[in-house]
Amino acid sequence: MNVKRLVKHICLWSVPAVALALEAPAAHAATAVSNFTVSAAVTATCSISTVNMNFGNYDPITTHATTPLDVNGSVTIACTRGTNTWIDLSPGSNSANAVGTTRAMAAAGPNYLSYELYQDNTFTPVWGVGNPGNAFVPPVAPSRAPRTFTIYGRIPAGQDSAVGNYSDTVTATVNF
Repeated sequence: MNVKRLVKHICLWSVPAVALALEAPAAHAATAVSNFTVSAAVTATCSISTVNMNFGNYDPITTHATTPLDVNGSVTIACTRGTNTWIDLSPGSNSANAVGTTRAMAAAGPNYLSYELYQDNTFTPVWGVGNPGNAFVPPVAPSRAPRTFTIYGRIPAGQDSAVGNYSDTVTATVNF
């Protein structure tokens, strides 16, 4: 065999052999494994917001002598999906002075204008406090998306109230 052929033969065989030696995985004697748990808890939580209710002008002489004055407000809650809730509306700051209702607005002096807040547009039941009781109980939260519920307000007709600007503060609470 001539030298040129011999060098060519050695080169052809030695390159693949070196490449295989470099690519061969290291030998392992044994392995060990361990499993671990990943966990989290989703807790029930809610937020609540309200819109002020403004009845506007109450006219006890003509318009509202026989017709009540109605207005709507709203309460919005956002809760963790699957959360059971109920929404309380407090009796307000002047409930002890209400006549024929559970709530009253006050003006300067000992002047009051009775009103009521209801859960639906039939003006029953009164929206109050407690479950069971007069709280509003919405369906279980289907998602975390905010849900808005209407508050139906009514000032009964024929009240003999003095001139003034009347107001009350009601607290809305979401219980979960």
